[in-house]
Amino acid sequence: MKREGSPRNIDERSFEFACDVVVLCEKIRRRRGAATLIASQLLRSGTSVGANLAEARSGQSKADFLAKCRVSLKEARETHYWLRIIHRTGILQTSEVDTLIEESNELIAILTAIVKNASRPAA
Repeated sequence: MKREGSPRNIDERSFEFACDVVVLCEKIRRRRGAATLIASQLLRSGTSVGANLAEARSGQSKADFLAKCRVSLKEARETHYWLRIIHRTGILQTSEVDTLIEESNELIAILTAIVKNASRPAA
């Protein structure tokens, strides 16, 4: 969820997003059945977005940076998918899910721009 006065760069956003995903998954895991399996998938993908960005920052080359950013983008898209399932199936009916869906859309847009810009040939 957006925090007032906090840094809004992609690294910080992806970290805060991961923390919010962890909290949401803890709420979901109190349930049984498919909800716990979905929570596991969401936890993996939602925390992987920022982890791959952190790895990209120390990439050994532009190609390495780009590859890790692409993985981060894929994980953001997967996270968005699981959040939509949680919302649609009513596993959780909270504004927190809607906020995370919105933030995942924004992260996807930012990561798409990063990948496109990094993919351009050097001038």
